[in-house]
Amino acid sequence: MATRTRRSQRRTEALSRERIVGAAVELLDAAGEGGLTFRALTERLSTGPGAIYWHVANKGELLGAATDAVVAAALAIEPDKSPKTPQDEIRAVALGLFDAIDEHPWLATQLSTQFSRSPWGSVTARIFESIGRQICALGVPEDNWFTATSGLVHYILGAAGQNAANARVLGPDVDRTEFLDAVSRAWEELDPGDYPFTRAVADQVRDHDDHEQFLAGIDLVLTGVTALHLPGGQADTPPAA
Repeated sequence: MATRTRRSQRRTEALSRERIVGAAVELLDAAGEGGLTFRALTERLSTGPGAIYWHVANKGELLGAATDAVVAAALAIEPDKSPKTPQDEIRAVALGLFDAIDEHPWLATQLSTQFSRSPWGSVTARIFESIGRQICALGVPEDNWFTATSGLVHYILGAAGQNAANARVLGPDVDRTEFLDAVSRAWEELDPGDYPFTRAVADQVRDHDDHEQFLAGIDLVLTGVTALHLPGGQADTPPAA
């Protein structure tokens, strides 16, 4: 009996929470939230459900842990010897989250869930901390920290989530260049009296880069933050390409 107990303890120790969460992320990437079941997880990890329940209580906790793990990895920016401004740091954080949401199709929905249902959890705190520290470093007055940080966070998650949704709807078999060309041509054919602006920017749709467009939005928000809250209102924007 004692030998059986020791073996069970060794299996439980070998099956760490980190391994379980890693396997959960793999299942989510492959099949979405519907594919993440404890049965599928036990098969992937070659273990029984009891060993998994030792580390995580339910699917909700597992989804939260998987989301937190992906976000933590996205925010683990490699140290750089060259000095960086707070604006540079914000752009790096934003791009890390953008790429993570693009790489993990389920992440945008889970981030929305975490922010609305458990804003006191680690996911919301990680993202707010990574942006908020740089807002402080910019010199934004304390009374405006939450508003400025919230504006940036909402833009980042909204724009990145929409980009991921676009890619998901189009699917891997749709050529992006051909799709954007079709959109551009359709806009050019709109009634000029009803849609003068849309027709005017139709050609810009054809050649736009998602990363560049996303970061341009970050710079617009940062310009607003500095104009409203900093003496002189001078934003540190990157030089034009």
